[in-house]
Amino acid sequence: LHAYAPCFVKRNSKNFDVIIDDIAHAVPFWSPKFTRKPVAAIIHHVHQKVIEKELNPIFKYFVRKAEKSIKNTYEHIIAVSQTTKRDLIKQLGINEQNITVIQHGIDHLKYRPGQKFDESTILWVGRMKKYKNLDHIVAAFKLVKQTVKNARLVLVGTGEERRRIKAFIHREEVNDVTFTGRVSENEKLKLLQGAWCIVYASETEGWGMGILEAAACRTPAVAYNCGAFRESIIDGETGLLAEYGNIEDLAQKIIEILSDKGLREKLSDKALSFSINFDWDKTAEETERYLQSLL
Repeated sequence: LHAYAPCFVKRNSKNFDVIIDDIAHAVPFWSPKFTRKPVAAIIHHVHQKVIEKELNPIFKYFVRKAEKSIKNTYEHIIAVSQTTKRDLIKQLGINEQNITVIQHGIDHLKYRPGQKFDESTILWVGRMKKYKNLDHIVAAFKLVKQTVKNARLVLVGTGEERRRIKAFIHREEVNDVTFTGRVSENEKLKLLQGAWCIVYASETEGWGMGILEAAACRTPAVAYNCGAFRESIIDGETGLLAEYGNIEDLAQKIIEILSDKGLREKLSDKALSFSINFDWDKTAEETERYLQSLL
């Protein structure tokens, strides 16, 4: 795709008013090098820390350099969060004036409250990558089980970390952990609705989409106090934030939600109310206004 995109832009950009480079991963498409039309980059996440954990030394060097080239390639950048904006400025040296924050929305017709499970269910949803720190979640869950005997952990998704995490669970003798693999959108919805809380332990994230989808289903979150989790969770109101890397603290926050029904209901209600602030129609309107300003 990265080899084809510049060729496509060079041949076809005359047919478009604006080009959008959706940079979901670290390597950009460099469209401004191949067209005179205005180009906006949508950046979800700055990957400098992720690259360190995920790639071998050779790829690490080239991918890090590629991401840093964003600074001298794009004049118009949409960041999906204030966290991503700060990271673009701090880690890539991009001028603040070139960055506009437009947050993602939620489909509230799809993500809505539903029936909770009878058992104390902790949910994680995502790609199984090293920087997601799934071993932290499993280790915290092992501590949770000492207090909340009927607790269960459901891990939704797949990825290269799946085998290592399964081995870790076996070695640590942790029970009541379910790997669902990939699930349908309907199954994902039921899990988000039924869970008592959703938990994340990533070192860095550009946005907390899973957290806000859960919030729209009236499910509070527990996460580390870092990255965009500080934006997608209001600590003590829509969920609880734990000190990064402190597995005991992460476990304690989960225990508080599972054990205290009053707290859980309060967090659930406020999470649902908070999620209303994020709507795809609002995102679309803000994006359209931004793109019109480039013409």
